[in-house]
Amino acid sequence: MKKHIFVLFLTVTVLSVSSQESKYNNKEAFYPQFYPYPGNAYRSASGEPGPRYWQNRADYKINATLDTGNHKVIGDVEITYTNNSSDNLKFLWLQLDQNIYRQDSRGSATSTQAGGRWANTKFTEGQVIKSLSVEGAKTYTPKYIVTDTRMQVWLTDALKGSGNKIKLKIAFEFVVPEYGTDRMGRLKTKNGIVYEIAQWFPRLCVYDDIQGWNTLPYIGQGEFYLEFGDFDFTVTAPADVIVVGSGELLNPQDCYTSEQIKRWSDAKNSDKTVIIRGEKEIKEASSRPNKSTCTWKFKITNARDVAWAASKAFIIDAARINLPSGKKSLAISAYPAESIKRNGWQRSTEFVKASVEHYSAKWYEYPYPAATNVAGVVGGMEYPGIVFCGFGASGAGLWNVTDHEFGHTWFPMIVGNNERKYAWMDEGFNTFINGLSTEAFNDGEFASGGFSFGDLSTFVFSDEMDGLYNIPDVIGQSDLGIAAYEKPSIMLNALRDVVLGEERFDAAFREYVNRWAYKHPTPWDFFHTMENVSGEDLGWFWRAWVLNTWKLDQAIKDVKYIRNDPGNGVNITIQNLEKMAMPVLIKIVEENGKEHDLKLPVEVWQHGYQWTFHVATTSNIKDVILDPDKKLPDVNRSNNKMKEKPF
Repeated sequence: MKKHIFVLFLTVTVLSVSSQESKYNNKEAFYPQFYPYPGNAYRSASGEPGPRYWQNRADYKINATLDTGNHKVIGDVEITYTNNSSDNLKFLWLQLDQNIYRQDSRGSATSTQAGGRWANTKFTEGQVIKSLSVEGAKTYTPKYIVTDTRMQVWLTDALKGSGNKIKLKIAFEFVVPEYGTDRMGRLKTKNGIVYEIAQWFPRLCVYDDIQGWNTLPYIGQGEFYLEFGDFDFTVTAPADVIVVGSGELLNPQDCYTSEQIKRWSDAKNSDKTVIIRGEKEIKEASSRPNKSTCTWKFKITNARDVAWAASKAFIIDAARINLPSGKKSLAISAYPAESIKRNGWQRSTEFVKASVEHYSAKWYEYPYPAATNVAGVVGGMEYPGIVFCGFGASGAGLWNVTDHEFGHTWFPMIVGNNERKYAWMDEGFNTFINGLSTEAFNDGEFASGGFSFGDLSTFVFSDEMDGLYNIPDVIGQSDLGIAAYEKPSIMLNALRDVVLGEERFDAAFREYVNRWAYKHPTPWDFFHTMENVSGEDLGWFWRAWVLNTWKLDQAIKDVKYIRNDPGNGVNITIQNLEKMAMPVLIKIVEENGKEHDLKLPVEVWQHGYQWTFHVATTSNIKDVILDPDKKLPDVNRSNNKMKEKPF
């Protein structure tokens, strides 16, 4: 591609137009007051966490048992909660996400009848709380109220701020649903059931400086907003069952055979996939320790959640992940025999390794000791250090879902934005970085070429399509893929390719990740950061793409030779017919073969809907094309080309 250059304007004509001809309003597009509030001591106007920024912390110790006969998880959790705010908390709010699987849940009432990915046709009793106690100055059983997927725990004495702690102990159990809103569940295979276990223990809601307690219920489409902390958890299961989980397996010597331990060690030093337990070993009793049960011990630090999976059908393989600092992690895959096919799950570890290494080098180093991919009933879902992907995926489909779910390590596992409210900040950002990693993987094995809008714009920007700035549960099921995933990814591609350029965009985006790693950014923190680091006022951009559902329609009005002689140059008049403003990319082709690839800055639209600029030419004009490489979301490309010969 030719390098774009900014045009030196030699002649300018600004014309007025009635609102009937164009919907564009330059005063609205470039309205100066974009930010709703100034920076403060907690969140700087530059987009950084302020000097008094705080967030609370939740550390968990969990012991669980998998009852395969009754498909039940029985457990207890000890939560140490730290109140770093300046507020005294009289009560705590916790999430009981398993309650979405109750027949009387809000999620069942709002999604089951509509069907789709987040609906349940079978129900459980949800999260059964067997006991609850609070340890502070004294130990007592508090009053608590369960409301759908939330539990409010009233404290005898308020938990004071500035670093004071309290400890909760909760015993719980639940039946693992067959299909858990495409986030967990059970898959029956020829060699046994694959259990994927997530949202499985009571977790603290976030208490922050923006809203206080964040207690939106778990309905299905909206995902999660969680505090960071350290997790130690154990899973006890029948010895013929293999368990994989978030973080590092602390006791492989207790859970694998001596030969498998050797292979495990080999994998830590191998860039090629090493089979830990192969397909032929699945039915061999000697491939599992000779005892009735195994207790698997896992640990992960500075994470927001943990998940795990278990099956006697698992094939396990692994390979080393090389990180920029010189540290190592371990890529692990767990899958049933049914997942082996051409370009199937036998390539999963290769995919995991490549994905994690790419994002670590480009944005921020992967923080966990292992990265585990599990094949099961879940089509695609992410948790710290472990992801669940569809067992039938292969080829580009397996690469894409694996890469996408591990991309979530950066959004929202490292950058802990509020998924329950702003899906575009994790799904969309992740979809964007997936495009770059896919281009990089194996010389573009699964890449479809550089980003281009093509005919996508009319669908993405249709009048019926929901916009980005909506709570996910408000967005129509059929629109979520666009509003949460594709459109914000398209937005970031446009910002990178057209507005800022790769160097400035990448520096700003990388700085955003660094600033907000293990913290809770809002959309405004992102906006501030991108502007301050790149040096551009982007209020016009965020207003069009995020806060509104504005469209772009750039058009060529006319092309005129100066004094009817192409040797004197040409004046080209362009128009902006919809409400979105964007820079202008335009190609002018002369009959003598000379081409002009020009980029006009967005500021040409500050003066109105119409702009005329001069191009020095030496021969007749053969063609004039707006956005020739389709880098802009123009919804009407029929007016992007010169239709009449200049005069």
